[in-house]
Formats: sequence, structure tokens, C-alpha cells
Amino acid sequence: MSTTSPAVPRSSLLARLAARRELALVAFIVLLAALVTARRASFLGFANLNNILLDISILAMIALAQGMIIITRGIDLSVASTLALVAMLVSFVVRAFPFTPVVLLVVLGVVLGGILGSFNGLIITLGNVPPIIATLGTLSIYRGLVFLYSNGNWINAYVMPLPFKQLAKGTALGLPNLVIIAIGVAVLAYVFLNYTQPGRDIYALGTNPEAAKIAGIRTNRVTFMVYVISGLICGLSGVLWASRFEAAQTDTALGFELQTVAAAVIGGVSMLGGSGTVAGVLLGSLLLGVIQNGLIISGISPFWELAVQGFLILVAVVSDSAIQQRVRHAINRRSPA
Repeated sequence: MSTTSPAVPRSSLLARLAARRELALVAFIVLLAALVTARRASFLGFANLNNILLDISILAMIALAQGMIIITRGIDLSVASTLALVAMLVSFVVRAFPFTPVVLLVVLGVVLGGILGSFNGLIITLGNVPPIIATLGTLSIYRGLVFLYSNGNWINAYVMPLPFKQLAKGTALGLPNLVIIAIGVAVLAYVFLNYTQPGRDIYALGTNPEAAKIAGIRTNRVTFMVYVISGLICGLSGVLWASRFEAAQTDTALGFELQTVAAAVIGGVSMLGGSGTVAGVLLGSLLLGVIQNGLIISGISPFWELAVQGFLILVAVVSDSAIQQRVRHAINRRSPA
């Protein structure tokens, strides 16, 4: 993501501030990795680094979608439930038709996710329901459908064929397929947001909704679009989740939506809308992955992870507020008296 729409005059200033924030994230990740390595040298081992990349791949993909939505001044609290429902539905298809081509399963998951995401978009745009309320409702609806459809049963590894399991964990170019797919999604997100008109419209909407309308941007269409994109990515992630963990459970990804918000906000996506970068979201996801892995490998209670996430979110929001004030002061100084 770029820091804001190119049409907005403050873009260069926000770009410089975002770059500093990303450099600070890099420095913090390096420092944290050094501290964990001093305690457990195996932290920098190839196997452990590979685990970190696997752990953050799905988080990064959904955090990118979440970031797009937050840029428009919205939020999607249903991402984890969407992922879980798609994972369960696709896993039932795998169990019933084990010889289904993996490509068709991926397409099925993406289509199902797109349908669920479009439902969110319709509620918000046509129903004029605030995003936090709409997606809080669909969070419960989709999670309830997981229980209803599965009747409380789990789909386990022994009913999943090897090609489906290898979808996420197979390797190519020395990296797991899941990591390569996540990189592909990140590249597509970067190109979409920086080099297409719909991507620029997303920033324009988040920067100033009223000005965006006056400029001729169809704001409801843009809002609907970002929720469909979120659904598509969650659908893909649901298939990959079932493949990686070789299971579909009723509590799949429970609470995962908060991690996606944390990764986006820590990565510099403004809760006030209009700014954020792909690099920042990826760094935010990596930071959460390093924290989670570092706590486990250091033998520290994983319950600290939630506390650390909460603290980092607060720091990110306070920093974002300070940046916004700095931008306003800079613009006021440049404005003619």
C-alpha cells in the first residue's frame, strides 16, 4: 500500500513519516530477534525461521485485506469466522470427494469467501450499517454456521488426501507453497493499491469521504469492493489453513480477527483511514510472528502474547495520532495566511 492517494497534497510528507515508521519496525524486529537468540540460539535456525514464515503467511494475507478496509475507515471483524466456515465447507467436500483436483478446491474456497464478503459489503452499503456492527453480526452468523453445518464434528487428517495436504506444506523454490502464495498476494496487493484507479480510490475514500464523492468516486462501490476482496482472501486462506493444519475444527481461527487488526495497525495503517503500506502490514505480521515464536521458544507463557499485542496496538494508535497532528501542523504552516 502507498501512504495515501497521489491526488492528496500531503502524500510526500506521509510517505516520509511512513518510511520512518517502517524502519523503526525493522529495528525493533532485529532487536527482538537478537534478544531471543541470546536466550535460545536455535531461534535463528532454518527450521525455526521456516516455522515463523509459515505461521505469519495466512496472518499477513488477511491483514492486507483488513488493512485495505481500515484505510476506508471500516473494519472487518468477520474474517476469522469466514476463514473457519470456508475451511469447514471445503474440508467436507474433500472428505466426500477425495479425488477432487486441488485447483477446484481452491476455486471453491475463493468463491465461497467472495460470497460471504459480498454479504458484508451489501449490509454496509445498502443497509447503511456501520462496519463494526455489520461484521460483528456476521462474525457470529458465520461461526454459528460452522457449528450448524458440521454438527460439532471435526474433519481430521486421515480423511484428507496427500495432494490437499501438500497444497500448503509442499515446497517450491526452497520455500513452502503457503509462503509463496502469501508473497504473491502481497505483490498483487501492492500493484493493485499503487498502480490502479480502484486502489487509489480506496485511499481517497479513507482520506476524505465527502471530497471523494465530490470528485466522482462511487464510494459505495469502493466500500463493497474492499469487503469482497477481504472475503476472497479469507476464502483462499481457509483452504490453506485446512491444508496446513490438516483439520477443520469448530474453533478454527477463533480470535484470529484481532491479530489481523493488530498486524495492520502496528504496521502503520491509520485507524482514521487514508494511509497504510503493504510493507508496513507485512512487518507488523512479522513482528507478531517473532513475538509469538520467541515466547514459545523461550519457555515464556503464551498468555503474554495477548498482553504484548495489546500494548503494541496502543503504541501504534498513539503514534498514529501524533503523526496525524504533525501532518496537520505541517499543512497549516504551508497554507497561506
